[in-house]
Formats: sequence, structure tokens, C-alpha cells
Amino acid sequence: MKPYISYLTLTLMLFAVSGCASMADRLINRVRIKPPYRAGPAAQALHRNLFIVDLHADTLLWKRDILVRSSHGHVDLPRLKEGQVGLQVFSVVTQFPLFIKLDGNSESPDAIKTLTKSHDWPKETHSSRMARALYQAEKLHNSVRASNGELELITGRDKLENLILRRSQGQSVVGAMLALEGAHALEGKPENLDRLFEAGFRILGLAHFIDNELTGSAHGKKKGGLTPPGREVVSRAEELGMIIDLAHASPQAIDEILGIGGSPLIVSHTGVRGTCDTVRNLSDHHLKGIAARGGVIGIGLFKHAVCGKKLQDTVKAMRYLALLVGVEHVALGSDFDGSTAVVDAAGLVLLTEAMIQAHFTEEEIRAILGGNMLRLFEKTLPES
Repeated sequence: MKPYISYLTLTLMLFAVSGCASMADRLINRVRIKPPYRAGPAAQALHRNLFIVDLHADTLLWKRDILVRSSHGHVDLPRLKEGQVGLQVFSVVTQFPLFIKLDGNSESPDAIKTLTKSHDWPKETHSSRMARALYQAEKLHNSVRASNGELELITGRDKLENLILRRSQGQSVVGAMLALEGAHALEGKPENLDRLFEAGFRILGLAHFIDNELTGSAHGKKKGGLTPPGREVVSRAEELGMIIDLAHASPQAIDEILGIGGSPLIVSHTGVRGTCDTVRNLSDHHLKGIAARGGVIGIGLFKHAVCGKKLQDTVKAMRYLALLVGVEHVALGSDFDGSTAVVDAAGLVLLTEAMIQAHFTEEEIRAILGGNMLRLFEKTLPES
């Protein structure tokens, strides 16, 4: 099977040789629609009053100051503000196969190890996946501290409520939340979950592109279910108030997690097989199961989630999901800065316009682009 993201493989090879992190970032995280973003008056008026929650951005991987507008990539604080993003989930990737396929990946050379060296990460991150997770978390903490209150780390319900209040008063503040993408960072030790919680992580994605010590991946060789340590981690996450993210999880793992019961689940960035039948996307059966648990599914902006490059392809998947399980279970999971070619955060007004054109109501747009996830966070996050 041919590589799934050939740009990633080729570009990582390039900066392994050249050491030019900025060049790699520019090639991998392309902005498909260039500003200025021209939307109609109705879309602009509605968009100005939205509280958008985006469930997935890999921005912390890259060598950028997220407080400063960048000429490339998809996310930084100025563009989040322009796009009316009230809460951005920053995902943390710690292992990634260099030679990647959509299906049947094994542990090929680790692309993130190459990145840690080219991006001048601390020496311990070259070999430790836990160190990679903690380093990316610290990058976000440093940005929050340097932002003069314009970027706030959301770790509990009280901080979320304060964020909502401040934005309702017209303050220019953006919330940030940490999510783990793939339990490789735990290095097979369930007790490491507490370290990540203490570092501010509130969303736990068990799987990424290869099987790991806790669970199988939809893209892995075995695609197994939860291991005994995996079950222990799911139980501990529930105790801590961490939200389980089923993105990239194998069908067997999803079935087993749904069978455990408990708090609502999310899928941070995905598509639906009803509009894009690939192994990374969810079947109607799983979509209904997640919704029955009170969960929310984030639809991506990227080609491999929605089988197209247009925002209308994303909206088509949102419509399919809303008709299947209800609008209250639909959200946005862009996959910004995740080796994708999409509109950037400032261009989300074009998504609002596409949703209007697809005859979503104002109430439905508010729910999908933010309200549904705010409701879930208010229910599941720890008190402080």
C-alpha cells in the first residue's frame, strides 16, 4: 500500500538532511485557501458571535511561537482570535512511523525522534516518549505565562466557566487544553497517566498510527483491543476526570471501551464511513454507540477524513452525522498543523458560510462549532 502522507515522509527526510525546521513546517502544514477570507454578510455577522471549540491541532510539534502571527501553518493566537476560536485543544504527538500507510503500520523508524533533533528539543526527548509529551506541555505552559492573560490553560470546570464569562464580556481571550494523541507516551506504565494529568492533560487519545502497549490502532498490524494495562488506564482516566478520545482506535478497542460504560467519550478528529469509507473513519454502529454514551464526534477538515479538499466535504459529513445521531453529537476537529492542507484558524468563517449554504440553522451552527463540546466539558472536567 502506498504511503498515507507522502508529504510527511519526504519532508522529514529533507529536514533530517538540511536541519531546516521552518522549511519542513511550511511544506507539511499548507494553507489551502489563502487570506483574505471573503464571506458573505450573513456568515460574517453570525461568525463574529460564535464561541468555536476545535478539538485537534498538532501545533506544539513545530518550531513556532504560538503567540505571534506566523506566515505559515494553521494556528497561532492572532489567527485563533480572528477565527473566533474560544477554545483550542492542542494535541501532543510522541511517536509516528516515518514510512506511514493508512493501514498495516508497524514500528518503522520514528519520525518524531528525527523532529526532536531538528527542532532542538532537550536531549532526553530523543529517546523518551514521556519526555516528549512533557516538553510539549511545557511549551504550552510557557506560552500561557507569556500571553498576559490572553491565552488560558483550561484544566477544570471553574477555569472553563471563567473563560466563558470573560468572552461573554467581550474580552479577547482564548482557552487552550492539552490532549495526548496516542498512549505511546505512557511507555507501558499506567502510573504515568498521573504525571500527564499533573502536567495539565485533560484528554487521553489511546491510539495513533501504530499499535501500542495499551491498545490497537485502526492503522496498525494487529488492530487488537485493550490490553490489561489499557483497561487500567481507562479506569484511572475516568477517576481523574480525563476524557477518552477514540480517534485512531481500532474497531475492537472502540467496542471494548463502549462496553465498559462511564463518562461521555469523544472522537477528536475523524470522518464518517457514510461519506468517506476508509479505515480511519467510524461506522454507523460506532457513531451510534458513542452518541448513546452522550459523546461528541469532531469532524475533520482534511482530505483523508472527508474524501475531499473542500469545506463542503466537511459539512457533508457533519450533515450525515447529524441526521444519524443528532446535531448535539457533532463537533469540529480540524487537524490543524497535522501534516494537512486546510484553511487556517482565521479562515473558519468560510466553514460557517458553508454550513449556512447547507441549510444548517444558526442554533445548529452554534452547537456544532462550540456549544456541544462546551456542554460535554462542563459535565466531565474535574472541578478544578
